[in-house]
Amino acid sequence: MSALAAVRRAVREFLTTHAPPPEVCVAVSGGADSLALAEATAYVARHRKLRTRALIVDHGLQDGSAEVAARAAAAAKELGVDEAEILTVDVTGKGGPEAAARAARYHALREALPGGEEGLVLLGHTLDDQAETVLLGLGRGSGPRSLAGMRPLDPPWGRPLLGVTREQTRGACAELGVEPWQDPHNADPRFTRVRLRAEVLPLLEEVLAGGVAAALARTAAQLRDDTEALDTVADRILTRGGGPGGLDVTVLEGEPAALRRRVLRRWLLGSGVRELTDAHLRSVDALVARWRGQGGVWLPGNLEARRCRGRLSLSGPEPTTRGE
Repeated sequence: MSALAAVRRAVREFLTTHAPPPEVCVAVSGGADSLALAEATAYVARHRKLRTRALIVDHGLQDGSAEVAARAAAAAKELGVDEAEILTVDVTGKGGPEAAARAARYHALREALPGGEEGLVLLGHTLDDQAETVLLGLGRGSGPRSLAGMRPLDPPWGRPLLGVTREQTRGACAELGVEPWQDPHNADPRFTRVRLRAEVLPLLEEVLAGGVAAALARTAAQLRDDTEALDTVADRILTRGGGPGGLDVTVLEGEPAALRRRVLRRWLLGSGVRELTDAHLRSVDALVARWRGQGGVWLPGNLEARRCRGRLSLSGPEPTTRGE
């Protein structure tokens, strides 16, 4: 199978599995991954009578970024996308330039959706990106949720190419006669992901005799299945033990730690706690598993989790009931 056919098949299977809205948006940077995705999406959409719209984010971080965005928009149109829109953003915020740019990009893409959370934006993340994500999570000790990698569908984001390699997207562009843009940031060793891509993964491929990226992607898929199964069970426990008065400790006391903490995580996030860390979660879990009459646990947002009369509750500024 040719590289172009592989990309088109991946998009076709994704849109068959996940019923798309009448208009499908594609995030386009001008690189090989996003251009291959844009062409495949336009190709499949024509047969399904769907409208397609390319969204190009101009971060303004490099000289000539406006021209790069304009060329990406023109290329997307030439590849068959019905409409192309350039979104200009102001990159500010914490976490370094890479994290700030990512936050600004995702915010702009979300705001551009006509149906908000009901819309769909396809992203050009590949199998190689998934492998890098797993390695980053492993190195940071982020736990199974991070090692599970990116989901194919995490509304409003869709990732049809998680089973397609970066080499295949480049091959698809070559078949189409398209010259992708080479982002200089993708070769800048100041960025951790770039060093993973250029140094760590090639070394692992050499030491382990190949197939490392695919193996990491398979690991992510397996962990994602396990995580989703545990989350389903945790939701049932939370439904049984939650309520306006807090969370009933008795429904948690006999559960394994992995389930207890998942229930607590969902309860805390649903009650308005943000920027929840593993240390926070373990401290709240101690109110259940190692209860000795201790005081409460302070959490982000100036909220305090306390145990009283067999129930966990939050106090402080009024917590809002919000979904995870």
